[in-house]
Amino acid sequence: MPSNEIKYTGGSAIREPISIVNRDLINKRQSEQDADADAERILGGTQTKMSEGNEDEYFIAGPKKFEFGELQFRMNSSYQNKLVAVQQGSTSVIVQLEEKWYTSPEEFSERGCTLSSNVYALGVLLFELLCLCDSWEVHSALMWDLHDRILPPNFLSQNPLGAGFCLWLLHPEPLSRPTTREILQSELMGGKQESASCDDFSKSADDFDAESEALLSFLSSLKDKKQGHASKLVEEIRRLEEDINKFGGRPLSGISSDVSLAHKEFHSDREQGSVSNMIETQLMKNINQLGDAYASTRYQMRLKKTAPAARSDKEVLNNRDSWRHVRNGSQDSSTNQKSGDRLGAFFDGLPKFSRFSKFEVCGTLRNRDLLNSSNVICCLSFDRDKEYIATAGVSKKIKIFDFDSLVDNSLDIHYPVVEMPHKSKLSCVCWNNYFKNYLASSDYDGVVQMWDATTGQGFSQYVEHQRRAWCVDFSQADPKKFASGSDDCTVKLWSTNEKKSTNTIWNAANVCCVQFSEYSSNLVVFGSADYKIYGYDLRNTRIPWCTLPGHGKAVSYVKFVDAETLVSASTDNTLKLWDLNQSTSTGLSPNACSLTFSGHTNERNFVGLSVSDGYIACGSETNEVYSYYRSLPVPITSHKFGAIDPVSGSEVGDYSGQFVSSVCWRRKSNILVAANSSGTLKLLQMV
Repeated sequence: MPSNEIKYTGGSAIREPISIVNRDLINKRQSEQDADADAERILGGTQTKMSEGNEDEYFIAGPKKFEFGELQFRMNSSYQNKLVAVQQGSTSVIVQLEEKWYTSPEEFSERGCTLSSNVYALGVLLFELLCLCDSWEVHSALMWDLHDRILPPNFLSQNPLGAGFCLWLLHPEPLSRPTTREILQSELMGGKQESASCDDFSKSADDFDAESEALLSFLSSLKDKKQGHASKLVEEIRRLEEDINKFGGRPLSGISSDVSLAHKEFHSDREQGSVSNMIETQLMKNINQLGDAYASTRYQMRLKKTAPAARSDKEVLNNRDSWRHVRNGSQDSSTNQKSGDRLGAFFDGLPKFSRFSKFEVCGTLRNRDLLNSSNVICCLSFDRDKEYIATAGVSKKIKIFDFDSLVDNSLDIHYPVVEMPHKSKLSCVCWNNYFKNYLASSDYDGVVQMWDATTGQGFSQYVEHQRRAWCVDFSQADPKKFASGSDDCTVKLWSTNEKKSTNTIWNAANVCCVQFSEYSSNLVVFGSADYKIYGYDLRNTRIPWCTLPGHGKAVSYVKFVDAETLVSASTDNTLKLWDLNQSTSTGLSPNACSLTFSGHTNERNFVGLSVSDGYIACGSETNEVYSYYRSLPVPITSHKFGAIDPVSGSEVGDYSGQFVSSVCWRRKSNILVAANSSGTLKLLQMV
């Protein structure tokens, strides 16, 4: 206590239940043939059930006589009354009883507590430590006799030094008790002072040697650790110099064209030095994260030397149809990278990364429906020629807007070119890339619907799904083929020429997204609620062609970056890049995930995912849009939506729980269309 008074606050542990001790005592007494008259009084005591415990456990009230070694004693009536109170009462009664054991005679007589009273309490504590008892009753009786300085005979004979010290500490006269110094110098506490002082020099020398040894061990360990760091740093510098010499002599793919294009499009009124400064600023802003990504890439390259060879049955990845070569003329620049060259991809990505630094808003559409309380836009999709954009969501309507009119800031209100009402909430919409006016939708009732955007009418329905259909996607290799994924754990393959599905792929968990490969007519992939991505060769759908585990939650989106690379989104707050050459069908694909993107927030909702020319965009539950480049895990930039005030319709600062729900790149451009949960749609240009 602050007043230097020792205060008893109760035992640190509950003592052995009295009932068990007494039960053993009863069994022992009943087995004795020569029991005396006191045994009847013990067994005749009142039995009272324990408040907490077994139905077979009881307290025995009224014990009169106990044996302890050679000592026989009879408890006085005061102790009997106290024990009955303990047995019939709660723990608080026991605490009060024990507290009185530590109370000195002067405190009983209300003369006040002194430092000598603390010494008395130490004497009681010492006796409890030195004298062990077989039962709670015996211990209690001994503690009450201790007030009269009566010690058990066996304790006196077995520990005379401790018994004498206890009697000294428990002297009824406070002034006759020892002082603190006398206690510390006593033989019981530390031995004789004289004998201790004889070994002072030798003990001090031993202690000094031990301390010196510990100090030297610490310094040596610290030196080894620092040398390890220095060696690692020297090795990293050596690798940097090696890469500088390796890549410094050749132009990286895209760096000159990217710089000149950025100069022409966004900085025509500036000097080339300004562009270089902008690139340097963008890189230096993220230098620490980029440095970590470079070290990670280097580490993965070392691991790859011992990794298994890429799969041999990968012809499905490059099974292109001739019509794609005719239509596109050439491959995307993002597909020209040498497969597996992660370091080269890292360096090629730096100019792509530094080319842009922010999003600029070049158009805003507040697509709110006053008749609906929720205006979440679940999906955005451009038509074949990128002239129109379709929106769909929980408002049960598909709205098609003229893209050029959205860019025209002179218009305050934007009306859809076509509006197609639906019976249920819509989860996805997808244009056909061959038939310009065809688009497909999926809804919360599991219905897949085909629409004619020219007339605004639906002309075919596909109703085989048993639960909500999350997604629909057209094959770009076969314009009549499309697929849908559902909560009924199936992927259905359809043809516009047939009313029934042409094939069904069964999965172990809900299917959240499905995507045809743009580069193959036989490959389809989908994301699942079991945290995995599955790829199927449509010529053999009995088993997956590849299985990609690695996400920590459900996979909400999956998109092809190029013929051999996928990117996926999950509600584990990450995007992941996958190398299909390193995949297997068994699910054991430790090297397939080549990169993890983080920075956005995604734990509950579908927030959108879109890919164009190696640039990746996704939404965030912080009401922001994020963009990445395929070879670097650091976000290039982000744009935050303002929350929409429901009364004025104006944008306010706090996002108020709103989130970005859908994103879509306009192919072959740096323009991204993004929508959020309030129904606001923005055209964002990366500059």
